[in-house]
Order: sequence, then C-alpha cells, then structure tokens
Amino acid sequence: MFEILNDENFLLYAAKYYDNPQCETIEEFNNDLKRINYIKKLFNKYKTTGDLKERLIINHLIVLYNVFGVEGATKILFFKLEEYSFYLKPFLVFLNYMPSYIDGIGENGRLVSSNIPMDDTIIQRLRKI
Repeated sequence: MFEILNDENFLLYAAKYYDNPQCETIEEFNNDLKRINYIKKLFNKYKTTGDLKERLIINHLIVLYNVFGVEGATKILFFKLEEYSFYLKPFLVFLNYMPSYIDGIGENGRLVSSNIPMDDTIIQRLRKI
C-alpha cells in the first residue's frame, strides 16, 4: 500500500507512523503535520531573501521526528519538501537522521542520499551551532 508515497496515500502513511501518546484529537495530528508547511515557508523565505532561521527549522524537525519516528518523518519530509531537498538534507545530516537511501520516494521509487546536493550556506551555518 505504501510502496510509493503519493497524495492519495499520504495521510494514511502519516497516521500509520504517528506516535504521540498525548494526542487526543485529529486537530493535534493536523497541527503536527502543519510543521511541514512551516518548514516549507522557512525554506522559501531563505530561498527568496537569504534569511535562514536554522534553529527554528531544527526545532520543527525534532518535533516531527519525535512524533513520526525516523523512517516515517524522513519519507514524509522528502515527499512534501521535494523541491527543497538540497536545503533539507544538511539539517538531517546535522541531526544524524539522513539515511543512505529512502524507498518509496522519487521517480525510480528510491531516493539516494548521495544524489542530493547540499546548500553550502546552510552547511556553514549549521557548523557554527
């Protein structure tokens, strides 16, 4: 069912990996998913203005990894932030969450980490933390 992540099975995939014992409503689940959109907006702001809020991005990523787990969050993030993968990868390397490959993502059904370039400015900013 989740061989290839797509728009039709995304919510089911996210729900399968969601593990938040304190979550009592669908609204809380949706709020956690909204963090992906916040990260997307932060990446877009960096792309357009050069203003990088690296600590805020890291905080959102940590929350997502806490509630979706490493495998689930990584696949979700690369699916939803495909156009920002070169911004995302340095953060995941920094947090030690970047796998060698991600199955079920990309044109061939496997996204290979070594094929994703990384933004040099983000790398330099993360090294200062």
